[in-house]
Amino acid sequence: MVPLKITSRNKAVIREWVESIVVALLLAIFIRTFFVQAFKIPSGSMRTTLLEGDRILVNKLRYGPKIPFTKMRLPGFTKPKRGDVIVFVYPEDPKKDFVKRLIALGGETVEIKDGHLYVDNRLVEDQPIHNIYYYNRGDYGETNQIIKVPEHTYYVLGDNSGSSKDSRYWGFVPEELLIGRAELIYWPLTRIRIVK
Repeated sequence: MVPLKITSRNKAVIREWVESIVVALLLAIFIRTFFVQAFKIPSGSMRTTLLEGDRILVNKLRYGPKIPFTKMRLPGFTKPKRGDVIVFVYPEDPKKDFVKRLIALGGETVEIKDGHLYVDNRLVEDQPIHNIYYYNRGDYGETNQIIKVPEHTYYVLGDNSGSSKDSRYWGFVPEELLIGRAELIYWPLTRIRIVK
């Protein structure tokens, strides 16, 4: 066998490849941290808006991306609002990310009555919230119970109310756990659409 000879030309080609790969990795990490992140939907808790296996893109810029290793957040373009489909770190297990619909903001009250949502004692008629039947379940969603959402937290529910583990069971999502807003289903191809 002839030993492999590394020439200066080969070294330059190898160095160029390594530099390209490192730059691509750093750019991918930067984009994922501050701009957009992909997620796969594991359960049917958001049916029919999001189905099991859907792959979504989450916009982190909209609300302001979190600065890694801190509790600080860069300024966003907008504030979260009722009806947004948001992705957040699950308050009971920081290793999991959840996706739900934002129903109420800090300082507001929520009541589930006869399958409808009332925020600050007014029927929520925003679409698609108004078209979903919400069940009275859990410690934070019982019949005749008015829940006050603490400041700097969110009350979130799954669109598939009958089989969603959401704020009715475990409470509120602190602002610092917010990752971003679900913007687009990009896979499978037959389901490509804007998330509403």
